Order: sequence, then structure tokens, then C-alpha cells
Amino acid sequence: MTSSAAASPSSPSAISGSAPGLPVLAEVVRSGFVEGHHRGSLVVLAADGSVEMSLGDPSAPVFPRSSNKPMQAAAVLRAGLDLSGERLALAAASHSGEGFHLDLVRKMLAEHGLTPDDLQTPPDLPLDPVEAEAYLAAGHVRERITMNCSGKHAAMLAACLHNGWDTATYLDPAHPLQRVVHQVVEEAAGEPVTAVGTDGCGAPLMALSLVGLARAFRTFVTAEPDTAERRVADAMRAHPDYVAGTRRPDTWLMREVPGTLSKMGAEAVQAVALADGRALAFKIDDGSARALGPVLARALGLLGVDAPVVSRIGRAPLLGGSAEVGEIRAAF
Repeated sequence: MTSSAAASPSSPSAISGSAPGLPVLAEVVRSGFVEGHHRGSLVVLAADGSVEMSLGDPSAPVFPRSSNKPMQAAAVLRAGLDLSGERLALAAASHSGEGFHLDLVRKMLAEHGLTPDDLQTPPDLPLDPVEAEAYLAAGHVRERITMNCSGKHAAMLAACLHNGWDTATYLDPAHPLQRVVHQVVEEAAGEPVTAVGTDGCGAPLMALSLVGLARAFRTFVTAEPDTAERRVADAMRAHPDYVAGTRRPDTWLMREVPGTLSKMGAEAVQAVALADGRALAFKIDDGSARALGPVLARALGLLGVDAPVVSRIGRAPLLGGSAEVGEIRAAF
């Protein structure tokens, strides 16, 4: 017996059903009406690395985008570059383009006889909208150093100089540095890279499953002290403002939940590992970043993370005029 006929055409339950395919991870609710859905896949790992929960198809390969940055930062350490503290955190960053980010990128370049002109990042505005508005209001134009991956690129260039490798081709997948990155990604994820593409910053991009991505983050937090992986995790957790920015969820989470490693990626990818080795990774299939916070907050709740920052991350209000009339909310 079904009760579906009892639902009125205008009620939320009448229009919020899932079509075949990936499950709904978040729904868009305006004035009590479910007007849209964000589908995707998610995986949660137990402390021993086993799969505790999965939604969708977390075994399918995805491009983790900037969620791969901890592995890229570990690769420059494996290549012999001596980085630590804020510099190592910035090497793994998608920075907001705040003043302290750009100042440190300039210092990192100058320490190795480099300038912003050596970066092969595309000219861009600060990633943080507040910073972008202030930047434009001050009369600035798009620059390579302002692009959110400039810290990673500065570290890659420095690693090339350390080894006598060509700096003009440091973004070629066949470059010695990028071969090290490829190796680190596969080792951390415990699976082969299934595709290589080009990221938004121009760097090679290695595809993994969400299970592999979560496993990689778990590898970083559980690695032995003084390994490249643990050094990156420790630097990111000690200096979260340099990994993202003062108005960014990755920073909030790592600052307020001790021992947590967190890194988002473009096209709505997120990976997190807790200090005890539990981990999660997910991707919103349509790439909408607006669903990241609600889905992340719900997943953290399933991991038992009980901290005020979880509610802060999960809040995604919808406005009607200047009034709050709805929200994007997790649907699992």
C-alpha cells in the first residue's frame, strides 16, 4: 500500500524524490519548498581504514583537484626541499589571497632567487570574495601570485632548483618532480592513478577513487613522525590559516578540532581525516561548492565530531530579498 497519492502537488514531499543515479546528498529548500538537489558520492572510513559507510559510488575515479595538495607538498619534501611551518602549510594550500599569504609566497620565491614571473599559475584574483573586492578596489589587476595555488607552485619551483631540474617544464607530467608526485599519490591512496589531467592551475592532476582519497588523508595523519606525509599533516594542522584563510571552513575545522586534517578541492570535493585515523571523502557531482558545508557537517556528525564549528560549517542559508527564507541542507 502506498501513501504517495496523499501528498499534494505543492508539498515538498511531492517533488523531493530521487531520480535513478547517484543519491541526493543535499537538497535546496526555499520557503518550505524543495527546489533542487545536489547528488554525489561519499565514503567514511573507520579508524582501522575499513569502509564504515558509503553512498553513491565512492570506488569510481574522480579528480580530487586541490584535495591532492597534501600529496603534492609531500612530494617536494621527498624531492629534498627543506620546508617547514607556515611555508610547508602554504605549499599545500588553496590560499585566500590575503596579505599574509601573498607576503609569504613572495618570501618563498625570493629565498630561492625566484620572482612571481617564474610562476606558471594563471593570473587570477584572490579566491576569497572579500579579498577580491578589496584587491580590485585598490586598483590591482589579476596576477600569477594572487592565484590560490601560488604557494604550491613556489614550492615546486624551489624543489626543481634544489635538484637542478628544469624550471620551464615543471608542470609537464613527465618532469622528474611530477613523477615523484605521481608516486606519492599512489602510495598514500593505496591504489593506482587511473587518469592524469590538467588542474586549473596548470599542474598535473591525478585521479583517485574517493576511497583512495580518504585513505590518503588517513595515511598522512597516521604516518610516522618525520616522514614527509606526517610533516605535511603537522604543518597544515599547526598553521591552518595558511592552508585556506580566515574565512574558510578548512581553516576553521583544523583550528577548532585538534588533530584534524582537512582540504577541499574544486568541483566540490572534500577530504578530512581525524587524529585517530577515521576519515571521509566526498564529491558533489554537479561541482556546486554551496553544498560542501552542509554535506561536510553531516558527515562529521556521523563521525561523532561534536564541536560548535560543525554547525558553523553546515550553515548555508538562502535569501529572499534581505531575509533568510530557506537553506541548503544535508539529505542523508
